[in-house]
Amino acid sequence: MSYKALYRKYRPTTFEEVSGQSHIVTILKNALKTNKIGHAYLFAGPRGTGKTTMAKLFAKALNCDEGVGHQCNECQNCLAINNSSHPDVIEIDAASNNGVDEVRDLIDKVHYSTILGRYKVYIIDEVHMMTPGAFNALLKTLEEPPEHVIFILATTEPHKILPTILSRCQRFDFSKLSNEEIKNRLIYVLEKENVKYEDEALDIIISLCDGGMRDALSILDQVLAFSNDNLKAKDVLAIFSIESKQEKLNLLDDVANNDTASVLKRIKNYIAKGTDIKRLTSDILDILKDALIYNKTKNEALLEVLNEDEAHNLNNNFSYDSLIFNIDIILEAIKNYKLVNNINPIFEIAFLKLKSDSNNKINNQENKTNIKITTSEQTKPYIKTKKIEEKENKEEIKEEIKEQKEEKNKIETVKEETLSLFDNIDESKISKEVMFPNVVRVEESCYKLSLEDLLNITVIAKRDIKTKYSQMWGDLDQLAIHPKYGSKATLLKDGHLLLATKSILIIEYDILANVNKINSVDAQKDLQAICQIVFKKKLFVYAISRKDSVDLQVKFRNLKEVNKLAKPDTIQITMIGEN
Repeated sequence: MSYKALYRKYRPTTFEEVSGQSHIVTILKNALKTNKIGHAYLFAGPRGTGKTTMAKLFAKALNCDEGVGHQCNECQNCLAINNSSHPDVIEIDAASNNGVDEVRDLIDKVHYSTILGRYKVYIIDEVHMMTPGAFNALLKTLEEPPEHVIFILATTEPHKILPTILSRCQRFDFSKLSNEEIKNRLIYVLEKENVKYEDEALDIIISLCDGGMRDALSILDQVLAFSNDNLKAKDVLAIFSIESKQEKLNLLDDVANNDTASVLKRIKNYIAKGTDIKRLTSDILDILKDALIYNKTKNEALLEVLNEDEAHNLNNNFSYDSLIFNIDIILEAIKNYKLVNNINPIFEIAFLKLKSDSNNKINNQENKTNIKITTSEQTKPYIKTKKIEEKENKEEIKEEIKEQKEEKNKIETVKEETLSLFDNIDESKISKEVMFPNVVRVEESCYKLSLEDLLNITVIAKRDIKTKYSQMWGDLDQLAIHPKYGSKATLLKDGHLLLATKSILIIEYDILANVNKINSVDAQKDLQAICQIVFKKKLFVYAISRKDSVDLQVKFRNLKEVNKLAKPDTIQITMIGEN
């Protein structure tokens, strides 16, 4: 018999063997027990978290010879489902069977009665890959299938599924498995396979699998093939080009000791042997995060990567402020990795920027030394007489009064300038009707534009309009204290004007929360009123993140180079709701 991969060999055969997803198991078992069985289910979640496995277990519980809800794994139905040969449990890969013709063929066969079991179960994997036409063809059957038919749709991207499909299904969201759940299952598999293992090796595999049990078992399979059935940490590190935790701590020790030469030597060694720099950066971030948590709580139970001694040593080398500073540097490096082809220089520069308490200690020591020298040079101390002190006090009071008057005048001037813009605003002249592009859609109370729509807006955007509004952008400050528009004007001012057409502004933000605030349907009315006040024109305001902005610009340049951008005269973007 040919070799079977571990994730297939140890696929759960009953609900009780499933790792994690306890809430889903409970709901399905109760539904079977009370005979409240739905006609369509949607299993959504990250890869390798048990969606297809759960679908097969549910199909087995529906068709087991011992009765609904049982999974004996001995009857003809259970054995056939385990071997993927059951005639009434049909698995369909929507990635390769996503057209209208395939769906029509499915619909034609739905009405046939079962051959072996009680229910005919259709498991459609990667259902988000189906075309809109295929979805529409499936709608009616999915809503009212024959009594003996049950659909189970599985997907990693539920947001790509039509709302009309979602509304016809009971949805179950699968979550990533915890480290403890994965570790327990791996230990179970290793004991069944009679394999010796190092606990550290398991921890490394868990860090690599990102919460997916299938990934964890696949990695384990690969390492065991390499290490001749003896799981060692060094083998996992070698196969996946990653560094040990001790090596990462040594690197941070060199940073703490200001040993720049050693830091650079280590980095060059990582690059030479092909270490995964992105993962190394992410791992360093996890270590600093643990150190920060321990600095604030002194609670070992909250640590995920470090033990208490390691966290304590790091806190001796890095103060709270240093940890915050270094975390920001690492986060900036991770963000910049997406903008370049060669990330190695960014990694080196990031580590040259890192700082530790030793820098502060040296600076403090130098400051103390300078203070001592300065004091020693003052051989004749200056002694103030009472008259001199009284005179100086009077002068200081006069100077303070003068400064207060000047500050008050400045405040009044700012108030006058601020009031000048909106003091005489005639609200009756501001259009209350909200306008929006015909291509925009609303999702979860926010306006949404697709990448294609943003590309079209980029094509029709005008540089002279953007320049005009950019010159007026500072005027938004004058609305900052307005009781009605102040908060929205400040929010708008904090953004960067990316694109401008005759009717649309595209704003870029570094903070995703600001993007959501701008794109809120409720915010658009005030934003368009502010545009009428400041820019003398009603404009639809839309925000995108810095990452989406970079992606948009890269896509635009690539399409422009191959002459595949839409022509301006073919782009049909009209404004709805405009007076």
